[in-house]
Amino acid sequence: MLQGERYDSPGLILLWDPSMCAAPVASALRLVALLVVVLVAACGWAITVRAADPRTPPPSCVSADADIRRTVARVIDGETLGLDDGTEVRLIGALAPRATDAGAEPGGWPLQMTAHEELRALLLGKSIEVAFGGERVDRHGRWQAHVFWMDGAQRRWLQGHLLEQGLARAYTLSTNRACRDELLAAEAIARGVGRGLWAEAAYQVRRPDPPSDLSRYHATFQIVEGRIARVGQSRGFVYLDFGRGRKAFSISLKLSDRNVLAAYAANPKGLEGQTVRVRGWIEQRGRPIIDISSAGDIEVLPGDNEAGSLPQRVRPRERYRVPVSPRLQLAPAVEAKPPSLIEAGR
Repeated sequence: MLQGERYDSPGLILLWDPSMCAAPVASALRLVALLVVVLVAACGWAITVRAADPRTPPPSCVSADADIRRTVARVIDGETLGLDDGTEVRLIGALAPRATDAGAEPGGWPLQMTAHEELRALLLGKSIEVAFGGERVDRHGRWQAHVFWMDGAQRRWLQGHLLEQGLARAYTLSTNRACRDELLAAEAIARGVGRGLWAEAAYQVRRPDPPSDLSRYHATFQIVEGRIARVGQSRGFVYLDFGRGRKAFSISLKLSDRNVLAAYAANPKGLEGQTVRVRGWIEQRGRPIIDISSAGDIEVLPGDNEAGSLPQRVRPRERYRVPVSPRLQLAPAVEAKPPSLIEAGR
């Protein structure tokens, strides 16, 4: 390098000094300093590159194979489509709002109408892909399927969209558990920020105590969070009790269905003391119970929480947030009342 020659590096300009030769120690120190500066500059460049990476996409269902294409001829309600061949499709895994959720008159619940209109705006007259992830037909002869559509050049998952917008709650059936994790993840996005139905008292996450409060929601779909106090077994069933009394709220499942407990399938007793979130239809068997063998789900939540208290909710990561549809302008909410009718979707 010639005397006075410039050496350019990202964020760095050096001038060679001939005095370095006369002062070996000083030269060595300067070289060490140079190395530190170069490393810092390189790290800064790497951090900038990582920050510029594209945003991680929201959850999407990939475990259901789409093998049928149809055109949407009509939208029956917030979770049912009528196709051009006369077939009806139930959007499995996404439970739409109903007037009975809040004790409102039929057609008088704004969220129900909003979900219906969202589907009409998105899909009416458009081509869709139908994918099955379990039992194909329900007792009413409707297809139970996941639905995808093309939004420009992007392939979109309909159930995920409705859940992310707060226009549905996630659920699973024993015969249809495909995309279970993705359904729950999509719902968590809306629930974490109180979007759509999660802003309404009718859909709040319930506490297990007192059990009499849950009994008021008999035959309706509810989500309950709390700590399991005791795990027992009787007559081929496993019971996860949220209290020590005989009237305590409980989760039931057949012993043969323990795989629903995932990591705790081999040892359900390990759930004692764990805080969980359970979802399903409330039954009354002398006490409120959610049976997760036929329909429902259970999630073990992280963190130490007092028994019976709701765990702190963590806001979803920024990268998972989705823009709220401009169509989701809700009318004033109807005062929430305990629902009294069986969910039509079960």
